[in-house]
Amino acid sequence: MMIYVDADACPVKAEVLRVAERHGIAVHMVSNQWMRMPSHALLQIHVVAGGLDKADDWIVEHIGTGDITITADIPLAARCLSKGARVIGHTGKPFDGDSIGMALAMRDLNAHLRDTGEIRSSGASFGSKERSRFLQSLEEAIQALKRGR
Repeated sequence: MMIYVDADACPVKAEVLRVAERHGIAVHMVSNQWMRMPSHALLQIHVVAGGLDKADDWIVEHIGTGDITITADIPLAARCLSKGARVIGHTGKPFDGDSIGMALAMRDLNAHLRDTGEIRSSGASFGSKERSRFLQSLEEAIQALKRGR
């Protein structure tokens, strides 16, 4: 079991590392640019150059069944689910085979509404409630994988 983080805009990197340390799970922080992270034996930082979606492609190339992805990127979530991984959004919302279709449809609808000027915001703010929900979801996913479910 490994955790892959789509790290460029992820607000829960420290939380991922803290939970991974408690369970002894390797973490791969994948981004398009260098980021400051603490030195840790379980942490590997991968800076992927080359353009749009290259970090996503790197994650999909390396992830497998029994791994966990942390991302807010719905298309990346769908690709990781197809490889047998668990996927959790940074707000703590888990994605699965039943919910990913609706998430993709809502993403496309919201993009269209933003393009036409019908909506102007890109989403709700991120706070302590979302951080707490994320920690709970990550812990639940790890426990389920450890139990073989």
